[in-house]
Amino acid sequence: MNATFLDDNTLADLLVQLETEGLTDAGRRELDELLGESPEARPDALAGAAAALTLAIRLPADPMPAALREKIAQQGRAEVARAAASKVVPLASRAEPAPRKAVPSSFGWYAAAASLLLAVTAWWPRLADQPADVVSGPTPLPPVAEQRAALLASGETLVRKDWTATEDAAAAGLTGDVVWDPGTQTGYMRFTNLAPNDVTQQQYQLWIFDGTRDDRYPVDGGVFDIPAGATEVIVPIRARLPVRDAALFAVTVEPPGGVVVSSRERIVALAQVATS
Repeated sequence: MNATFLDDNTLADLLVQLETEGLTDAGRRELDELLGESPEARPDALAGAAAALTLAIRLPADPMPAALREKIAQQGRAEVARAAASKVVPLASRAEPAPRKAVPSSFGWYAAAASLLLAVTAWWPRLADQPADVVSGPTPLPPVAEQRAALLASGETLVRKDWTATEDAAAAGLTGDVVWDPGTQTGYMRFTNLAPNDVTQQQYQLWIFDGTRDDRYPVDGGVFDIPAGATEVIVPIRARLPVRDAALFAVTVEPPGGVVVSSRERIVALAQVATS
């Protein structure tokens, strides 16, 4: 007779039901038949594994402390290694001696999941008592001013040019500069006294003239807003295409959302990098 193995899905379902709702007599008999007489296949140990899996699915996905996560991982690896090193434990037949079912190696993971349940049980109440910022999501990026400062300190290949204001009314008193790193294709614009825009009527848009491209089609550097009451504003550059040779940066006033090709009727600022 060919050896057969435990139906993991049926076993897991029975264990979850045992832990949460209880089993009928028929369910208990089926669980006993699956588990047999193996000392490693105790319902009380494996029910914890099923509960751990249920807990992981149903509870909110708040981050677990790194130290706790690593401890659980170590326990899991130890259990799997132990299960792999041990011999297959036969399960006794209910009727008469016969070829016995073998316990699958996945029991190592069930044991690891049981350890997870114990760890989560101890950790979860403390999580509820923590301030909201302790269990928040990924660490936010530093303020854009700090990002710009880091870029300025990163190397000598940067392009940095001051803005030249045009005669457009929005540029009255405008100062600032543009910083561009051709290696990483990142940069920042800094503006002082650029007029705030009504976002329902217009937005500012950056254009980067590439010395290797047709001047009629500069690279779109992204749209941005200047809020009311702001004095100095720093804006990240979001080039839509690679810029191989930045020759000129220009800021125009466009309809909300920007345009694909600017009419260049309202240019508020220019930063010349090189002359052709």
